[in-house]
Amino acid sequence: MKFHSFLIKYGEIGIKGKNRYMFEDALVRQIRYALRTVDGEFLVHKCHGRVYVDCEGEYDYEEAVESLKKVFGIVGICPVVRVEVKDPELLKKDVVSYVEQVYPDRNKTFKVEARRANKRYPQNSMELNCSLGEAVLEAFPEMKVDVHNPDIRLNVEIREEVYIYSEIIPGPGGMPVGTNGSAMLLLSGGIDSPVAGYMVAKRGVEIEAVYFHAPPYTSERAKEKVVDLARLVSAYAGPIKLHVVNFTDIQLYIYEKCPHEELTIIMRRYMMRIAEHFAKKDGCLGLITGESIGQVASQTMQSLAATNAVCTLPVYRPLIGFDKREIVEISEKIDTYEVSIQPYEDCCTIFVAKHPVTKPDVSRIEKSEQKLTEQIDELMEKAIETTEVIYVKYGE
Repeated sequence: MKFHSFLIKYGEIGIKGKNRYMFEDALVRQIRYALRTVDGEFLVHKCHGRVYVDCEGEYDYEEAVESLKKVFGIVGICPVVRVEVKDPELLKKDVVSYVEQVYPDRNKTFKVEARRANKRYPQNSMELNCSLGEAVLEAFPEMKVDVHNPDIRLNVEIREEVYIYSEIIPGPGGMPVGTNGSAMLLLSGGIDSPVAGYMVAKRGVEIEAVYFHAPPYTSERAKEKVVDLARLVSAYAGPIKLHVVNFTDIQLYIYEKCPHEELTIIMRRYMMRIAEHFAKKDGCLGLITGESIGQVASQTMQSLAATNAVCTLPVYRPLIGFDKREIVEISEKIDTYEVSIQPYEDCCTIFVAKHPVTKPDVSRIEKSEQKLTEQIDELMEKAIETTEVIYVKYGE
């Protein structure tokens, strides 16, 4: 069976009232972006409050579906067969042919749900339900009608053409990226931060990212790993602007001047300062981290409070109440897990104290940071000025 279109079903967008068109337009843009690397030509358009993807000529069906399953805002993908508007007897043949080709195992219950958007058609919706249902039963006696809980909901819509569909492939849900501002993701090479970026992007937030690189203590391959993770997240979040900050000199200076048990917290505070600098410069409305309460020493409630103290932008932590198993499950679903566990360490794991403080006092941390005043501003300025910017797109 060749499908000529996809009917795109959305969820929350439908309750947006007068602003709904803005969300629909954003969804259309994201669908076009997702399909840009798929073989074939696709016309994405709105019609009568619905979004359609019309497939022109030959195309890769499986690849198209996989790409659509990564577009936030879509809750269902319906492969559609389009046929010309015909008289009722010929339409019956089209519907029977559809069932024959799509369902080789026809020992199922069904229900016809017809919709006559084209009011010039001679039969109304109820008459279509009856006549088409009767035609299916005559052609396939093994099938039974169940109007309450059918195995197959056979949708037939009479428009400028006739749209026939029955399958609904689940989409990721959420909101189209770009409808809720932008935020800066602190992206490491671990499991958590790519998942955090995915989850915030799912709420319609455009993502930028910052990665803290520490050569020669972290290898070039560690940087490539983070770029790979950004590319995988961009399959859902759209293009990502990735800032690669050389953090080595700052880390070494902190290591030299500050108590080692406070090293991780002070290092995180300077990461947040730099991330916030880039966030404000690019108009982002917040920072995103992959922290979860109590997962490691730097993620206790006291540690998170100490980290937050240096930020003026809000910090979004979508994984805050998740355990590791739940985070891993999402990372496997979005295909970042296998890359995240590659053995290339980032700067957070290289400079770790043997006995890090788990309940830091903010005033004591600030007192320790005073030992850095001689050079830290200069090192921060240098790190910002030498930051490498990489534009990451999925499939490129």
